[in-house]
Amino acid sequence: MAMWDSLVMENADKEKMQRIRENAVIKAQEKANEEEKSKAVTKQEHKKYALEATMKLEETERKRIENLKEEERKKVTEELEIWKEKQRNVEKQRRIQRKEEICQERKHIEEKKKQEINKTKILNVGISKTRSTSTRSAGRSGNIFSEKLEEECVPAPRTAGTIKINFTSRMFPTALRESRVAEEEEWLHKQAEARRAMNANFSELKDLNEEEKNPDWLKDKGNKMFATGNYLAAINAYNLAILLNNKIPVLYLNRAACHLKLRNLHKTIEDSSKALELLIPPVPDNADARVKAYVRRGTAFCQLELYTEGLQDYEAALKIDPTNKTLEQDAEKIQHIIHGTEQAS
Repeated sequence: MAMWDSLVMENADKEKMQRIRENAVIKAQEKANEEEKSKAVTKQEHKKYALEATMKLEETERKRIENLKEEERKKVTEELEIWKEKQRNVEKQRRIQRKEEICQERKHIEEKKKQEINKTKILNVGISKTRSTSTRSAGRSGNIFSEKLEEECVPAPRTAGTIKINFTSRMFPTALRESRVAEEEEWLHKQAEARRAMNANFSELKDLNEEEKNPDWLKDKGNKMFATGNYLAAINAYNLAILLNNKIPVLYLNRAACHLKLRNLHKTIEDSSKALELLIPPVPDNADARVKAYVRRGTAFCQLELYTEGLQDYEAALKIDPTNKTLEQDAEKIQHIIHGTEQAS
């Protein structure tokens, strides 16, 4: 291994030393640049690798989630099919039971008819025997009383007649002199048309069976859900009933009550207003429904701090039911709020 004799070059002028220094600096810079580039390339490769690894993990997680969703969808589909099959079996059993009941009723009716026929035969035989006995006794004695006895044994034929029954045409509890007949007849006509206006063409209704396509059945279902506090399920039942028939005011009235419980105040106002539109003409038969519609809309207005509009609805309800003390007290409270005289409780 060679060793330097001295750290200083002998016989070297300043220019030569300057060139040597510059070359050394250039080489050091080139070496530093190469190291920096190498580090950048290595860093870029590490980033690329990390990105690829992250993408692979995300792809794996996405596939796992999709598989879980697919399995859950299959499970729900299978459960739905099982439920539908059960419903079909139940419906089939009901039909079979109905057929059996009808057959039993027919047999029972046939047996009754046979018994009646046998009774009439027995009666006819007895009458014929009575006639023959009386005839023989009359031939022997020639007594006029035997002839009378024979005539009395045979019942006289029934006289035909017609019984007329006249039913009252009144459908409302109010007296005729106090009622508005034209408006009441219009209300009854509208109710009859509303019951006939069925619409089952929506895609949401295709999977329902015949019982579930009855608006009254859906209304009762919604009422039960409302009573248990399941207001969202009740709204769904009323929505389906309205899709089937959008002319029944009580559906909008009940849905307004659900929205009021959930503080969907604008929807409460919309449904109450729609119910009031359908509750025309105003007759005694729909008075309770109109009171409820005004109170629910007025309550929604007050909760939105629109006290003037709320007071108007409460006053409209009081005009229909002026003896309702609760409505009167609520209207007074709203008036105090409007005038700023309500005391803090």
